[in-house]
Amino acid sequence: MSLLKAISRFAGKTFACWVLLFAVLGFFFPDGFTWIGSYISILLGIIMFGMGMTLTIDDFKELFLHPKAVFIGVIAHYIIMPSIAFTLSIIFRLPPEIAIGVILVGACPSGTASNVIAYLAKGNTALSVACTSISTLLSPILTPVVILLFASKWLPVSVGDLIWSVAKMVILPIFLGLIVKIFFKKQVEKSVEVLPLVSVIGIVAIVAAVVSSSRESILDTGMLVFGVVILHNLFGYLLGFLLSKWLKLSYSDQKAIAIEVGMQNSGLGAALAAAHFNPVAAVPSAIFSFWHNISGPLLATYWGNKAAKRQKTVNPSERSTKSTII
Repeated sequence: MSLLKAISRFAGKTFACWVLLFAVLGFFFPDGFTWIGSYISILLGIIMFGMGMTLTIDDFKELFLHPKAVFIGVIAHYIIMPSIAFTLSIIFRLPPEIAIGVILVGACPSGTASNVIAYLAKGNTALSVACTSISTLLSPILTPVVILLFASKWLPVSVGDLIWSVAKMVILPIFLGLIVKIFFKKQVEKSVEVLPLVSVIGIVAIVAAVVSSSRESILDTGMLVFGVVILHNLFGYLLGFLLSKWLKLSYSDQKAIAIEVGMQNSGLGAALAAAHFNPVAAVPSAIFSFWHNISGPLLATYWGNKAAKRQKTVNPSERSTKSTII
């Protein structure tokens, strides 16, 4: 078990590298990965099941302690990211399948990686966890509604089918994870450190499947989609930060909300695209999965270093102690 834990930690730290590697492999050797496409929903369910096993009551305390900040984080996430996606799709005149894919990413809840990034950025980690959990639990309603509002311009959207898909791929696995945790608490506590490895394998497999099945479309629109995804992510960080600053939240809250707004559950976007739209619509989700795991750590490094310098300036006598804190 100790070996698995070590491998899991390594996989978590090098996640972006694995996503890039298997995206490249999926592109150049598509026949080896297209078969995974039939299992995307199952893979996402496994990831969400793992999330359910890690949820605790403490994850929701922030909602009752600081409801304003949580409300702002969740609402900003479901307004800012879809709005940016829609605007970029219009400005760059994206093909319908790609525009739908960009909006799908924007309509998804926060990604669990955002919690780690908020911690490394010295943001309000409790707020980040609460926003991720609540945005995920609300996703069966908010994600389909947002997709209908922003994507129906390009393709017909079946809200009922989307609600069922999100509930089946997100809520049901999370609920089952919670049940398993209740009845097998000791076993779950022992295995929880291995869950990052499961998540990495799941997301990497989804990305490889999407890239391999959409190779021709990527050749046609790859650089354009990559540029749009980068802008989508960066504007999410920026507008999330500026909004929370304008609403006079604390600096640590501003950082957490910026990260929560900018980072998405791109696995869900890929699964919904594959299930309800053209497989090409999953390409923005695959690229987003890779990119936000690069931009997030870079942003966390900047904010983390800035916080460390501020601590040294304010408390120079405690420099040696605080320099060891992540």
